[in-house]
Formats: sequence, C-alpha cells, structure tokens
Amino acid sequence: MAGIHGHSSRRKRVADSSSGGEWLKLTHIKDALFVGEQSPPWLTTGPAWFSTGPLSGASREPIQVINQGDKSMKLKGLMSAMALATLPLATSGAFAAAPEMTADERAQAKQIYFERCAGCHGVLRKGATGKNLEPHWTKTLDDGTKMEGGTLQLGTDRLERIIAYGTEGGMVNYDDILTKEEINLMARYIQLEPDVPPEFSLKDMKDSWKLIVPVDQRPKKQLNKVNLQNVFAVTLRDAGKLALIDGDTHKIWKVLDTGYAVHISRLSASGRYVYTVGRDGLTTIIDMWFEEPTTVASVRLGSDARSVDVSKFKGFEDKYLIGGTYWPPQYSIMDGETLEPIKIVSTRGQTVDGDYHPEPRVASIVASTIKPEWVVNVKETGQILLVDYSDIKNLKSTAIESAKFLHDGGWDASGRYFLVAANASNKVAAVDTKTGKLAALVDTAKIPHPGRGANFVHPQFGPVWSTGHLGDAVVSLISTPSEEAKYAKYKEHNWKVVQELKMPGAGNLFVKTHPKSKNFWADAPMNPEREIAESVYVFDMNDLNKEPKQLNVAKDSGLPETTAIRRAVQPEYNIAGDEVWISLWGGKTDQSAIVIYDDKTLKVKRVITDPAIVTPTGKFNVFNTMHDVY
Repeated sequence: MAGIHGHSSRRKRVADSSSGGEWLKLTHIKDALFVGEQSPPWLTTGPAWFSTGPLSGASREPIQVINQGDKSMKLKGLMSAMALATLPLATSGAFAAAPEMTADERAQAKQIYFERCAGCHGVLRKGATGKNLEPHWTKTLDDGTKMEGGTLQLGTDRLERIIAYGTEGGMVNYDDILTKEEINLMARYIQLEPDVPPEFSLKDMKDSWKLIVPVDQRPKKQLNKVNLQNVFAVTLRDAGKLALIDGDTHKIWKVLDTGYAVHISRLSASGRYVYTVGRDGLTTIIDMWFEEPTTVASVRLGSDARSVDVSKFKGFEDKYLIGGTYWPPQYSIMDGETLEPIKIVSTRGQTVDGDYHPEPRVASIVASTIKPEWVVNVKETGQILLVDYSDIKNLKSTAIESAKFLHDGGWDASGRYFLVAANASNKVAAVDTKTGKLAALVDTAKIPHPGRGANFVHPQFGPVWSTGHLGDAVVSLISTPSEEAKYAKYKEHNWKVVQELKMPGAGNLFVKTHPKSKNFWADAPMNPEREIAESVYVFDMNDLNKEPKQLNVAKDSGLPETTAIRRAVQPEYNIAGDEVWISLWGGKTDQSAIVIYDDKTLKVKRVITDPAIVTPTGKFNVFNTMHDVY
C-alpha cells in the first residue's frame, strides 16, 4: 500500500543493468521526487501552438525549489541514488549537455507535455503543484548559499524512472500508460529549454468566435420534459465531449462536442445554459431548452484554460462570462449569452514575494452573489483578484495578497467567504467577499486540493469547510465563521484546522457531502496504488473518529481488471442528496463507467457503461452547481 509519512510503503520494479531488475522497497520518497496532479494520458488532441524557439527574455529565477523532505528518508539500492539526485545541491556548474531531438520528436513531445504535464508544471516549466522542470535553475537561500538543480542534473535515465513509476506525492505512474519510447521521449524533452506558445489577443478571440444560434432564434420556453435541475454534465475527458445525463432516469440525454478535456462546467443563473471550458481554451454554451441540448456559441480563450463563470449579482445575472487561461496568462470577459469577446486583462506581474513572473496562470474563478464581482485566483503570484464587472469599460479590481500557487476552492456555507488552496505553499486562503479583504491564511497538510471543498456542521466544532490533499493522507477540516447565533460558541475555532480525517494514502482530488446526508465522501485517484486509486472512502459525520468505509468502485462496477488503473474520481450528489455518482476513469481504449451509489446503504444502484462514456472525470449536477451545494 502506498505510504505517506511512513504509514506504509510500496514496491516497484526498477529495470537497471546495475541492479539486475532487483525489487526495491521505497519509503518517504514524496519530497525527493516530483509532485504533480497529472491525469492518465491517452490523449489525441491538443492546442495548435507548436512554436520552435526556446524561451528567451523571461526570468530564470526559479519559483520553487525541490524540497529535501523528511530527513528520516530511507531508500535502498539504486532507487536511493535516483531519488537523492533530485535534491538541490550547492552550486557546482557541472551539468550535462541537453540530449538531441529531431523536429518530429520535439513536436510529439510538446503535444504530450501539454496534455499530461503543463497543468501541474506550467507551460514554461517553472512549477506550481508540480515541481520546477527547467533544465537548470539556481536559487540563493536566506543564508546566502547558492543552490542549483534541474532536469539536466538528473539525466535521462533517472527522469525515465521518475516518469515511469510516479511519486508518492501525487504524480501517477506512467509505465502502464505511456510506451517506453514515449517515456524516453519525455525524459529527453524536459531537458531542453521550454517552448513558448504564441500570445492570444482580443482580435484572435474575435476571429475564433462563433455565434451558432442567435439569442432571438432560441426557444422562449423549455421544449423538453427533462428535469433540468437534476441533469449531470459529465466531462468525457479524452473524447473532447460532454455527456448530459438525466439524473432521474440515469440515461444519457445527449453527448456534445466541446473543447478537449473539459475542466469544469458552470451553470447560468437561470439553469438554462451549461458553460464549458476545455483545456485547449475552447469555451461553449449549451442551451438545454431545446428539445435536445444544442451548442449555441463558442469562442477560444487561448491555448490552455481551466475556468469560467457567469455574473450572478442581482441585475447582472448571466450578463457576462469570465474565462481564465493558463496560457496566455490572462482573463477574458465575454457576453454571457453570445460569448462575444469584450475585454482581455493580463495577469503578468509581481508575485507576493516581489519577484516578476512571466506566467501567472489563472486558476479557479467564482462569482459572488454579495457584490457584482468575480473572485479570480492567480496561481503563481498568489494574488486573489476581486474583479468588479459593474462598469466593464472602467474595470476595477482589488488585488488581495495571499500565498503562491493558488489553485481551486469553494464557498463556505454562508456564501460570504471563498476558500482557495495555495497548494504548493501548503495553505488555504480565505477571502471575505463582503469586506474585500483576506480573512485568514490557514496552514494545512501537504498540497491541499479541495475541488470546491465540502461544508457541514461538525458535531464538536460547528460549521467547517474541508479539503483533501494530494501530498498527505488526511482530509483537513477548517472551522468557518457564521452569523447565526447558535454557532457563536464556535468562534474561537474559526480559521483553524480543527480535525484531520485519516485516509489510507495521499492522492485525493475531491471531497463531497450534502445537507441531507450524514456521509462525507473522499476519493484518492492520484495515489499510485491500484486498490487505493480505484476506491472511494466514506466517513460517518456523526462519528468522524471512525475509520472510513472503503468502497472499491472498480470492483463494484463489474468490469474486468485492466492494465491501466481505473481511477475512482469526484463524488457528486444528485439533487435529492440520496445518490452519489462516481466516475471510474479508465484508459481511452478501456471501458470506463459511472457508478451510482445509494448514499444511505452504500450499495450500487446503477452502473452506466454506455460506449459513449469515455474517460469520464468531472460531473456537475445542475442544481448543486447553481446553488453551490457541496
């Protein structure tokens, strides 16, 4: 079983001439290797930015240094040397030359890097959730010591092993996903200077904009009899599609083309429109009032994107849509019903430490209902922007300093505070959207990854918001304020981690509960161990000291075991709060599934294994997404 902080360990076969293929035991490797949140890569599409030149003119200051981690690390044989080689060393100047690659190899590697690696390590490879992957970096410590490291220092052989076997900190193993040739290709590619994709201007956006069905040609009322509030929008990651599934009948209503690997789906304030954004930057509007759901508009935000949301403040409902991109680092404002581009704002600038960063990516974006504002989280700078859309031509934003490497997050139960993980800083930042100020910066376990988090009333500490962790085997429960008099007695606990729920291993991506449930669900799809990654864990909120119940989703699906791990990911409740839907995320050529559990009995109610269900990941129930029920 995979171990974090010495709970257990795992064995991997290391193919090396000096070891004779010896079986090696690996413990406490999480800090010595690369940490990431990569997705299983069976991808065939991607962006059209195949530039050829190396990075020039950008800062070479590293954003993150590889951590030496636990001094009690015990590594055996050749694997010990491989792991220790990833640690920063005192400056020596001894670096090998970059390996050679043909133009075709480099083009193939760029595609693979975008699809599998850029989300965690960055387009320019400066790191965030994942480690810095520049060929060579240097850093001066507070005591004046100069440190250096980089992929050139590791060399091709060691990089191949890291890619093949993954890490205990959240990066999956690729030895059963990529071919040996592809692993070698990537090991060589990341020793070269990063490729830089082109910028993307307002003119580029307008050129990409397609108004497929004008507003005046759309239905004036709902033309179907589907219960729209219980529809699930399901990302079919590698197919570049979105499945809309009727939550009442468990039948697929419609599968639509979208951008590649849709990261999130968001709902209009009316519940009529589904907004999607693919990792390739393509954004679409799907109108569910037609007899069959219909894509009515699309636009491209850039070459790499993650987030969109509509305007939700009274009087501005669905008037505007904002989209954030990883590349170029900027956010865009569009018409909420047509996606016509209106404005682009760059996020390049100084970090909270005062250093210039050329690639501050826009991570999660949410819309406030308290003010006409979006909360825009800028990953590398550590700034949370409150963007006021009440006057687009004279746009105002408030920059709140928090901690670097902001990622995802969600609202507390009151809807006043937004909590976001600064995951590589091991913190959660809380913003008071009423005052427009930082409410707290909470220290957590390693690499928090909440998704949107989960809210419930703790029997001992009152209202809490929760996050799992990619890099640690716990779920952190953070006390949140409440204006309700009955919760006043818990005020002393506010903005503190009041309890850590023990998980069997690291690698969590999503947690979830529901106001009508006594259960708290957590996944662990990024854990390197099959049994853990293929299961979900259910805690009893009436007794959180009990061990969680393990549900092996892969076995419960009834599907045969495959070479690639089928990862159980993202619990999502239906509108009634009595069903939990789990994606079983397999290889592109393997049958995937959505497994639906009865929340009370924890028994399987239905397994959706339609051939159209290809690599399902995120699922967004319309009602729960509209009303931030999680």
